[in-house]
Amino acid sequence: MKTLLALAASALALAVPMAAHAQAVAPAGQEQFKKLWLGSAWYPEQWPEERWAEDLQLMQAQGANVARIGEFAWSRMEPREGEYDMDWLVRAVRLAARYDIKIVIGTPTDTPPAWMTQKYPEVLRVDGDGKRLGHGGRRQFSISSQRYRAFSRDIVSRMAAALGNEPNVVGWQIGNEYTDESYDPDARAAWIAWLKQRYGTLDKLNEAWATAYWSQTYSAWDQVPFNTEKGNPGLMLEQKRFITSQWVDFQKNQLDAIRAKASSAQFITTNLGGLGWANKFDRYAINRDLDFASWDNYVGTGHLQPYRNGATHDLVRGWKRRNFWVMEIQPGFVNWAPVSNMLYPGETRAMAWQAIGHGADGVLYWQWRNALNGQETMHGSIVGPDGKPLPVYGEVSQIGRELAKASPVIAGTHPVSPVAILQDYPSRWAIDFQLHHKDYDQIAVLLDYYQPLKDALGAVDIVEADGPLDGYRLIVAPSLNVITDEMAAKLAAYVRGGGHLILGPRSGMKDAFNRLDPKRQPGPLADLLGGQVEQFYALDETIAVGDGKATIWAEDLSAKAPDTQVLLRYGKANGWLDGHPAAITRRVGKGSITYVGALVDGTVMQGLIDKALAEANVSRDFTVPEDVELMTRTGSGRSIVILINHGRERRTVTLPQAMTDVLAGGRKTSVVLNAEGVAVLQRPAE
Repeated sequence: MKTLLALAASALALAVPMAAHAQAVAPAGQEQFKKLWLGSAWYPEQWPEERWAEDLQLMQAQGANVARIGEFAWSRMEPREGEYDMDWLVRAVRLAARYDIKIVIGTPTDTPPAWMTQKYPEVLRVDGDGKRLGHGGRRQFSISSQRYRAFSRDIVSRMAAALGNEPNVVGWQIGNEYTDESYDPDARAAWIAWLKQRYGTLDKLNEAWATAYWSQTYSAWDQVPFNTEKGNPGLMLEQKRFITSQWVDFQKNQLDAIRAKASSAQFITTNLGGLGWANKFDRYAINRDLDFASWDNYVGTGHLQPYRNGATHDLVRGWKRRNFWVMEIQPGFVNWAPVSNMLYPGETRAMAWQAIGHGADGVLYWQWRNALNGQETMHGSIVGPDGKPLPVYGEVSQIGRELAKASPVIAGTHPVSPVAILQDYPSRWAIDFQLHHKDYDQIAVLLDYYQPLKDALGAVDIVEADGPLDGYRLIVAPSLNVITDEMAAKLAAYVRGGGHLILGPRSGMKDAFNRLDPKRQPGPLADLLGGQVEQFYALDETIAVGDGKATIWAEDLSAKAPDTQVLLRYGKANGWLDGHPAAITRRVGKGSITYVGALVDGTVMQGLIDKALAEANVSRDFTVPEDVELMTRTGSGRSIVILINHGRERRTVTLPQAMTDVLAGGRKTSVVLNAEGVAVLQRPAE
């Protein structure tokens, strides 16, 4: 058992101590947080060189101060094996400097050249069905292919030699939107090696995965499956951890090549896609070696969903617990959505300011100019294929003017919150593997808690469950399905020290190996709670709870300790739950622990959050009208308020005190926001 406990602890080994709250501080010499950055993805390799200056002039006029280049240009940098041309890239970087536009260099490893995939087909990805992908798209490479890693390190090393000390290069982006793992022979060999290193013996693996079930016991390492089929939950969880390690190694292969030859003043990041919430791998682990996090912010069909989009920014900020960049954001519309509609006038601007309000210090549009051909020619851009500005150019230019005006005030600030929501990839994987109800949406569950918290506060943190908790008065864990003994000890210490913890449904059901905990939910926290879950129920009907309703999921709770109190009871339900506790709470030490066992409606949730904020002594910020989002950033002796009207009707916001209007000038006690309107305000110094 001690060996298994050690293995469980190693599952947490990727977690490292870090500051509890997000910071706006960059590594020494780097510039990513020194001002607000605005730009776009520019592809000079697609256009005649004599056209470059005209592009850069238009960028400068639009207010851009940064551009990203190079991430899809491997065939231009190495047109034939062993033949390299970095001169054009250097010329593009130096020309941009004449227009005061810094450059982020993207490594081109998302799109290997045709000569490589033809001569060395083993570099191509094999999908879960055993099919090897072909050339002509992107993401067709294998992250586990040793040959592809060698080619990647070579091209990146040569890029770093050419550009690593160019003063106009502000930083690097590794690859582009990490997405798919591979199931090729190199990947399978790495999987077996990873398991051997992790477990040592098959006996330990079999014990951890409880393989006596369905006669799954393995007697040889090559018997262990490696595919995308639904299998043993322990195997599936470990496979996610392995895939994460492969992405970390793939990234570090390039990161080390850059660090060896580039100035330390040049940052290194990567742009994570998947609309932020994707969980193909652990995004905390991916970001640990990077200087800061970046992500790609797209709406797709329809219009901005402020809570979901805002929470995604907060999730990204939590990956490194510091400010971040939006390395791609849509300029009006995309091309890949079921309906790729245009955003409303002003909505592109609102998206940019929402990103900044949640901690972004850089916003770059994808793309600057439409390519003449290719899979994404129909995607929105700032200038058309003729090189002339499109209608959204004017709106992006307005953003440029505003960021130039606001940058001296906002730079050096960051969102600060007394409240955190815990987000945990192993827990998300474990629930997804065994959903039990087709409508159980973990992101929706998190947003149910997030919305009333965000309505009350200018900032809400979303952070890793394995990270530090100091500084937070209230912590909410909506879906902490996997709770290890180490995590439980940390959460218990937080509560006893004065913190207030809320656990949502399905908490503490599994251990680090995705096994059911023999102790009923919330497993290792049941004694602290003084209560437990007697039975969980997937609901096929709406049931009554408190003054509202519950749907999809409900758990029958019981109080075991005399000082554990019932907060909510079920009303008329399914016969099993009628009149039973739905939420219980207990004061422990200087803090409290609460367990909410159902997915409740907005009215019930509002009551729970109101009570929790009051007990945690968390003060609300000022009230804003419907559709208006309040965001706050603090630091460098300044306190910033950003207001956005996400609605279609004009709104008037009454301020709690006179504030300086950063964009319009003057001191205001109220502001009027038109549809998609934005106000940036500075509170008076205290």
